[in-house]
Amino acid sequence: MSLTKTQPRTAAELSLIDRAEGRGIDSTAREALDVLRAEGLPSRRVEAWHYTDLRALLGRLKQDDAPATASQPSYLSPLLPHSVVVELDRATAGNDLVAGLTLSEGRTKAGWSQTVNHLDRGFDTIRVLNQAMGARGLDIAIAPDLALSSPVELRPEPSAVGGQSFANVSIGAGSKATIVERAPAAGAGAISTAVYTLDIADGADLLWIVVQEKGADESHLGQLNVTLHANSQLRLFVLNAGGAVVRQEVHAVTEGEGADIKIRGVNLLQDGQHVDVTTTLNHNVAHTTSTETFRNVVLGGHGVFQGMIRVAKGAQKTDARLACNTLLLSDEGDFSAKPELEIFADDVQCGHGATAGEINADHLFYLMSRGIPEARARSLLVKAFVGEVVEELEEESVVEALEARIDAWLDSRH
Repeated sequence: MSLTKTQPRTAAELSLIDRAEGRGIDSTAREALDVLRAEGLPSRRVEAWHYTDLRALLGRLKQDDAPATASQPSYLSPLLPHSVVVELDRATAGNDLVAGLTLSEGRTKAGWSQTVNHLDRGFDTIRVLNQAMGARGLDIAIAPDLALSSPVELRPEPSAVGGQSFANVSIGAGSKATIVERAPAAGAGAISTAVYTLDIADGADLLWIVVQEKGADESHLGQLNVTLHANSQLRLFVLNAGGAVVRQEVHAVTEGEGADIKIRGVNLLQDGQHVDVTTTLNHNVAHTTSTETFRNVVLGGHGVFQGMIRVAKGAQKTDARLACNTLLLSDEGDFSAKPELEIFADDVQCGHGATAGEINADHLFYLMSRGIPEARARSLLVKAFVGEVVEELEEESVVEALEARIDAWLDSRH
């Protein structure tokens, strides 16, 4: 029996259930809502959520069953120039916005009864919330052997109560695409979820960018579930620069030899925030590679990184590495890192590591000795710290756009 079944529902849980009830949910959402009503939100007793007690954290946020208006304007400039914008709640099936990109009504919903993180409960927490809150399904397909001419930006319809996104995305064999997942601010007390399943066919190359900039009183739960086939490549960049309670999960599986995963990310934290990035990279076949690096700047709040690399029996010649590097700029903030390896093959190269520290005093002295004021010198060192992982993306327009968002956040707090 689940321990949470005997616990009374908190005010935050009841508010969440009431919001879901008021959305005119269908039968699938009703089933998910019944699970939420019976099981509630996860606490520290659930291993997958040990560092992110969602039951307690959401209880600290402003509870407002009917926020009046969204703080986010209805028009939001795309992150990248010349992007094709898809508002998931308004997207029209059969409406091909650019050659080779097809949208259709979702054939499947988020499978909440299957756990992608084996340490979660008998169901997937983020998926069950996504369905209970009424996410509309959308299928997005990119044709084979095509370099998509424009970046695609996916975003929920602006809403004060929070957007709920779900899409199945298939990248055709030999194709190349850039997709931006946007999570902009909505309204105080808003709760947003975003679940995407990505299928990257043989020889395809996908750059997926997550930009999360929620408001100070909002929560956001995101999940990417990725399957990579032979000689395919996923390049993923995650930027967390907002939100009061944030959880971003990434679960990737290699199903074809030659598959390559490159994950880079930046987490920017200040007082009042709790940001959790949880990843599992599953190498199921031989001759696959992955690298994962997150840089964290902590001015306050609490950050979490849980990174797991799993190498299956028979997945020989796997080369997989992850690193979590944290810059602590305040005694008011902290960061918990939990890098892990599970290896069942004997001919592999795998490694993990985590570091945490302050600004290097020698570097700071060097800059100040050349006439740069201390505040400016500190800012330059912080930007260099996070800039290393941004510049690995190489595409000039992408690097410039991300650096502009990061610089704006840093400059407003120094």
